[in-house]
Amino acid sequence: MQRALTIAGSDCSGGAGIQADLKTFSAHGVFGMSVIVSVVAENTSRVIEYQDIRPDMILKQIDAVFEDIGADAVKVGMLSCAETMRAAAEGLIRYRPANIVIDPVMYAKNGSPLMEGGAIDTLIKEVIPLADLLTPNIPEAEKITGLVIQDAGDMERAAERIFALGCAHVLVKGGHAQGDAVDILYDGKSFTRFSSPRIPTKNTHGTGCTFSSAITANLARGFSMGEAVERAKRYITAAIEHAPEGIGKGHGPTHHFYDLYLHGLRGV
Repeated sequence: MQRALTIAGSDCSGGAGIQADLKTFSAHGVFGMSVIVSVVAENTSRVIEYQDIRPDMILKQIDAVFEDIGADAVKVGMLSCAETMRAAAEGLIRYRPANIVIDPVMYAKNGSPLMEGGAIDTLIKEVIPLADLLTPNIPEAEKITGLVIQDAGDMERAAERIFALGCAHVLVKGGHAQGDAVDILYDGKSFTRFSSPRIPTKNTHGTGCTFSSAITANLARGFSMGEAVERAKRYITAAIEHAPEGIGKGHGPTHHFYDLYLHGLRGV
């Protein structure tokens, strides 16, 4: 069985963060493991507070995973401060795993900040160069590049600028744009667009976490970067389209196991 590790913050309401990542790994038939870097008290409506785990404890969790089980792919999510970023980066450099997918989480779905503003320089200098794939949404890409993104051409320019920071691939996600949901993958040479109809729903809590962990699971299973993104795009679109109703009062979660319930693992 392939193995995937998530290094991220928790979500006690179950729709995002570590909880969403582990559900997504399981839905793809991949053995999931976790390194918790922050404990987040949040729900579908708000982030109440978060508490960071000590950097040495972050490293000890990473050691525990790699000295025993290892990982075929690693997803990195919420890293709230420079100290947390450096601990995660040290662990990744120590073990050099393949298929590192970094989702530079800066805000919760409701707009609450999940990254200290002063930590962006550390993200750029010490974390982004470790990524086989970086998956910023439009606001995150704007923060990283300083660009204003209004259309697909701007997304491509942002992808080029982020690629120059040292990552191997960039996927700028268009969920915050208008019209169809278009994500643009850049490998340093060419752009590939992945498009799906925009689904009219407020139940989008944890979509970024879920999408990036689906890519990670597919990379762990041996798919190429382009195919991993394409398969993950289908997965997250179905999860949003069939999001359960009545879960929470704000932005509800997606349905991580919808396709699995219908078809079993062959349908993933």
